[in-house]
Amino acid sequence: MLILTTFDDDEDILAAVRVGAAGYLLKDTSSADLRRAVHAVAQGENLLSPQVTRKVMAHIAATPGPAADQVDLSSLTEREVEVLTKIAHGRTNREIAADLYLSHATARTYVSRILTKLDARDRTELAILAHRAGLYDD
Repeated sequence: MLILTTFDDDEDILAAVRVGAAGYLLKDTSSADLRRAVHAVAQGENLLSPQVTRKVMAHIAATPGPAADQVDLSSLTEREVEVLTKIAHGRTNREIAADLYLSHATARTYVSRILTKLDARDRTELAILAHRAGLYDD
């Protein structure tokens, strides 16, 4: 499910994510970005607009959770940690591929491996884990 809305208050965003929204974009999103988002969500990716990502991360930061040393990333390779950090910043598989000079398929494979290794349901959960592990910094 991809949400396109004018509402960017924290409660609406968090409610959408809680019920399984794979994407949440604001109506000022360009048509090109909207097209990319539709394709990304159709391919099973999660996508939040940058403004929404900041709000979700701020909410996570304010929510008590496990200490950073309790998030175990030891099963991840150095490259997987790089990919996880990109996920925490709201990057799509295509953007991760471009940032890290990988093919789109390789980036997608890294994301799948990380999901499996961390026993996470989706990219949003990965972003939360990354933030709690201290990988997300503005």
